[in-house]
Amino acid sequence: MQLYIRYVVNRLLIVLGLILIAGCSRWETPGAVSDVEPLIFPDYKEVTIPCNIAPLNFMIEGVSRIQTVISLDGAELIRVSGKEGVIAIPLKKWSAMMESAQGKVLEFEVSAWSEENPEGVKYAPFKVNVADDAIDPWVAYRLIEPGYKSWRQLGLYQRNLSTFEERAIVTNTTDIETCLNCHHFPAYSAGSMMFHARGSNGGTILYHNGELSKIKFNEIGPKKNTTYPAWHPDGWMIAFSSNNTRQSFYVHGEKPIEVYDYTSDLLLYDTQTGEVHVDPRFMTEETLETFPAWSPDGRTLYYAASDRKNVPAEVEQLHYHILSVPFDPSNRTFGEKIDTLYNAHKSGGSASYPRISADGRYLLYTWSEYGTFPVWHQEADLKMIDLTTGEHVDVSVWNDPDEADSYHSWSSDGRWVAIGSRRLDGRYTRLYFAYLDRDGKAHKPFLLPQEDPRHDLWRLKSYNVPEFVDAEVVLPDSVAGLFEPEK
Repeated sequence: MQLYIRYVVNRLLIVLGLILIAGCSRWETPGAVSDVEPLIFPDYKEVTIPCNIAPLNFMIEGVSRIQTVISLDGAELIRVSGKEGVIAIPLKKWSAMMESAQGKVLEFEVSAWSEENPEGVKYAPFKVNVADDAIDPWVAYRLIEPGYKSWRQLGLYQRNLSTFEERAIVTNTTDIETCLNCHHFPAYSAGSMMFHARGSNGGTILYHNGELSKIKFNEIGPKKNTTYPAWHPDGWMIAFSSNNTRQSFYVHGEKPIEVYDYTSDLLLYDTQTGEVHVDPRFMTEETLETFPAWSPDGRTLYYAASDRKNVPAEVEQLHYHILSVPFDPSNRTFGEKIDTLYNAHKSGGSASYPRISADGRYLLYTWSEYGTFPVWHQEADLKMIDLTTGEHVDVSVWNDPDEADSYHSWSSDGRWVAIGSRRLDGRYTRLYFAYLDRDGKAHKPFLLPQEDPRHDLWRLKSYNVPEFVDAEVVLPDSVAGLFEPEK
């Protein structure tokens, strides 16, 4: 009886095996071979990726059937087929492969069938470099429609970079019915967070040391609203710019809108005492100061500044420099000497968003012809200065020649950069990542991987202000209560 049962079980296993084989029998041999690499979307060819990134799912437009073989050191590791030209790599298989792929090169061999090639064609393989360096586990961003149209449906979201999981941090459809913007974290820590909520009962929301609070800066200190934040690495001080921002619309030409500051100043907020500290040098009407950023040791504040102009008539004369000033954390005071790191009058154009790498060596900024809101400038590009030499480093590979590359942030180890780019269609800002190796060489950026590679083509929202964080951000449910009408 036991022998019979064992016989039946074995036969069932054989049948099951045959079924599984039949399920994989659609793997086909293409009838033609090409020496041209496939035209895939997103363009992951020859990119450098972190060893912990989600699968690089991709597609070929106009293809009915597609299959790929991923190899490492000449050995086949993953075989995937798909319909409608889409390759979706299983997460578990990809993660297992990436554990052994650090510092090595993956090879993708793609075959595709279409009306033009009904017998199929095998394309020349392309390579993907896997860095030894991991990327921070999460990135936080705002999803928003074009700002001049609507902010009625927006929110702050976060994405697990090792998977495809996206979660809301706070939204204005479920939590707060107002405009949310300018989120920031101290030293990449998900345990603390701040963001602004505009409106009659808005304010700056601060989650710090397990406590949630709302600050109305227009009622304390110099009574100025706060805009762009920079949380001090020690976690107790936040530098803000206070921007009186205006926008104008173009009647002619391709550019729809120009955003500019009418006034802007710098101030400091002490999270321990609730006090606002100001330096008279950064509170004048003659100069526009904006976009504060701290050095990793917290002893230098970087910012952008321009002479005030008669806007909007003279908006094209707004040319921002990048400056730095020493800071003494012990007494919350700035030093006397202000250094100019980028002189717009000598070098031309205008500089925005100075951000410093984790080792303090590199200053990354956005260049545009004029102004301080480069996302609407097609010519906007990223540029980088080596602070040890004062010379520019070539990061042209990070830029698109025709569309804006604007907001950027560094990873916690200084090896990766998040980039907001409009290179796909010129309308929506998508999220790209790029590698800077230990020799200071910039590598080709890649689009944030999605479970369905068509996702960012269908999602009609921009990824705004990407910031790396070390874990998932979880705010208390009581955050919504901060915006209930005051009695």
